[in-house]
Amino acid sequence: MPIKGVKQGPIVVEKESVTIRDVELKGHWNRMFEPRVISDYDLTNLDLVASLNGGESIDFCYQCAKCVPVCPVDVVGDYGPRKIYRKLQLGVDLTEDPDLWLCTTCMNCLRVCPKEVNMIKIMPAVREVAINQNKPVPSELQKALENTARYGNPLGENPRKRADWVKGAGVPVNIMAQVKRPVDVLWYVSTYTSYHPRGKDTARAMARVFSALGVDWSILGIEEKDDGDSQRLAGEKGLFEMLAEQNIATFNKYQFNKLVVSGPHEFNAFKNLYPNYGGNFNVQHYTQFLRPMLDALKPMMKKALNLKVTFHDPCYLGRHNGEYDAPRDLLRAIPGVDLIEMGRCRENGYCCGGGGGGMWTDSFSRDYTKMRLSDRRVMEAVETGADVLAVCCPFEVSRFEDAVKATGNEGKLVVKDIIELVDESMK
Repeated sequence: MPIKGVKQGPIVVEKESVTIRDVELKGHWNRMFEPRVISDYDLTNLDLVASLNGGESIDFCYQCAKCVPVCPVDVVGDYGPRKIYRKLQLGVDLTEDPDLWLCTTCMNCLRVCPKEVNMIKIMPAVREVAINQNKPVPSELQKALENTARYGNPLGENPRKRADWVKGAGVPVNIMAQVKRPVDVLWYVSTYTSYHPRGKDTARAMARVFSALGVDWSILGIEEKDDGDSQRLAGEKGLFEMLAEQNIATFNKYQFNKLVVSGPHEFNAFKNLYPNYGGNFNVQHYTQFLRPMLDALKPMMKKALNLKVTFHDPCYLGRHNGEYDAPRDLLRAIPGVDLIEMGRCRENGYCCGGGGGGMWTDSFSRDYTKMRLSDRRVMEAVETGADVLAVCCPFEVSRFEDAVKATGNEGKLVVKDIIELVDESMK
């Protein structure tokens, strides 16, 4: 009954014992329903992460664990944002823990998180602290960061050789500093497309397709530097800002209508991050640029390839930027291509392992996983019965070709960039 207008609960009287259905229950059984201390932790390290600019949302986690089964690293190991939160809760210093460097920032956890715990901001923020405090950094990643600072690319290649790939293109390739006029398209070739042997194949194919379509295009050549987005995600925000300022200054020297990029990471950087530093450009991934030109492109693709093709969604084109259809529209337009989807595709696509600095942590992560993410993805591609694993990210051709060899699938699966398939059909 109410006392002074406040409703009261029933008075509980604890008895020494009570018999229910001939079973005697002692009084101490009643005490199991009393409140217990379940959160008596030292939250210092959790609070430190939450205090970082970008780390705030770690405090939102209520451990529902929806993130764990969709985490690509957990598929090949023991990982996930919920597990990282629990470690922080138990006092682990994330700046010194291997878990810090395993996240690929693929965004699949954020896609399903009801509390919007954003590891894409949290992990780079903590990595930046680790780097600034001289905490252990995977040696392969450290080398890539040093190369980027010194040479403008993570591979440590000579900047003067950035446009050497043009020699085998078979078509004229204009360089902005030489044409000295406005162009419709400035094509940002990217580091791996410029230097990696398989990347060069992709670059030459792109040049041939652009030329066949009559696109008014040009490249930067030796003036081009890495976009820096992967370095930022690996914790080197200062290096990213330096590259952004240099690239923006270079872009602003010239007049062009569209900035077309080879890869999703460059697309993400130029579209979403460079505007924060004064670089506002009309940016398109090459599949987005070519899709409206399919009516002109289709008559040129006269050779039927007769291939079963499965497509890998890049995390930074798909989940991060919502583009799933442009690559598929290009593939379906190629005569003789039968597109087969993998089980994990589109919004739930599996990660190749190269994002978030993962391109340079394979040697490190193998000690904490059963296999590389790229190996796991190739196995999924083989299961579809496809002849070709199609990609549209400069990181992925080299990653997946290595994975094909590592998983013993040479002769069963070939890795091709979409633009290579378009070019092959046009020959």
